[in-house]
Amino acid sequence: MSRQWVHTASVKGRFQRIHRWTGFFLQAFLFVTPWLVVAGRPAVQIDIPARRVFALGAVYTASDAIFLVLALLIALFSLFLVTALWGRLWCGYGCPQTLFLEEWVRPLEKWIEGERGVRMARARAPREWKNLWRRIAKLTAFAVLAVAVSMTAVSWFAGARPLWTGQSSAAAYVMVGVFSAGLFADFAWFREQFCNYLCPYARFQGALSDKGSLTVQYEVALGEPRGARGAAQAADAATAGACIDCKKCVAVCPQGIDIREGFQLECVACARCIDACEGVMAKQGHEGLISYKPLTPQPKLRPRTVAYGALLTGLVTALVFQVATHDAIDASIARAPGTLFVVDADGWIRNTYLLKVINTSLSPMEATVAVEGLPVDAELSVAPVRIAAAGTATVPVVLRMRAPEGPITRLTFTVDTDGGHARLPATFTAGGG
Repeated sequence: MSRQWVHTASVKGRFQRIHRWTGFFLQAFLFVTPWLVVAGRPAVQIDIPARRVFALGAVYTASDAIFLVLALLIALFSLFLVTALWGRLWCGYGCPQTLFLEEWVRPLEKWIEGERGVRMARARAPREWKNLWRRIAKLTAFAVLAVAVSMTAVSWFAGARPLWTGQSSAAAYVMVGVFSAGLFADFAWFREQFCNYLCPYARFQGALSDKGSLTVQYEVALGEPRGARGAAQAADAATAGACIDCKKCVAVCPQGIDIREGFQLECVACARCIDACEGVMAKQGHEGLISYKPLTPQPKLRPRTVAYGALLTGLVTALVFQVATHDAIDASIARAPGTLFVVDADGWIRNTYLLKVINTSLSPMEATVAVEGLPVDAELSVAPVRIAAAGTATVPVVLRMRAPEGPITRLTFTVDTDGGHARLPATFTAGGG
């Protein structure tokens, strides 16, 4: 089956102004954040090779996986709550797919190839140079946009300055290439098909919403029977036939649907049809026939929304608590590879360990190592532990003591710094009992 192109007309209105503002702030967050620096480190960076995350002056390592779990659950239940209350608000105003198509792709297309009618005529026209150069220019603009967005996305992982100055790893630039190819295909061809066929949110939104969720709806009772004389009839009755069947709501729809046929899964709640209808009806002396409204009026506080809200409140509270109590160090200790114990010439038993300390702050620190419950004459040898900002230090730790009563003695190493405290369980091995 051949590609059925959706040529959208331009539209202005109150909801499109909201789109502009939300688009501005979301793009500012996306493009500016990777360049921000806190104490010489990225304000936000997901460093996958080093298994750490920089977040506003703090560093989270693999042992802080609880933060990732809580953040994902908060995002998930936020989406559930928003959907239950306001329907597909995310699709219409927050989704990157909608954002880039509305703020960049379609404006570029209009600027290069003209408005909807002109674009449709050029699409049907023979492939002549006067039309071909515009298509080449449009695809070139889409390619530049795809690369810019891909570089920005990868900057969140590889760092903006190294990536944009050619100092990042080969893997980072391979990912830029992969993302650029995918985005270019989306901008140039796939577009609304992503929402219709690939996006999982469209598939399960029915389970997240109910009759009280906001959806874009056409006022059938006021609009029908539609026709060129409908507005004149409604001027007298003001009860029916207001739709003049201008099809402006269809022309501006980025999904290519007719909202007058009822709610459809493809609708992304972008409100372009609402603005278009309000603009046409204002000239007819009527209010718009399309609006956001629930299928049936219901209170905001209902079992579904209360449950989502309660879960979300609990998750946010847990995340705040975890952040507030997060230590600035992450430490671990293990026996040195290839060693168990050594009997020295004086008959004392020696165990050697490797202590690893990760500084999860953006300030250098020193650590003090001790062992709880050691005999008075036991000997603990450890080199000074100095850890650079957001760095890691691995030092050997040697523990000697007289032969204990049993083959294994349980110990607890303690690591103290200005930024935190760690207790590390370990064992001291002495051989036979």
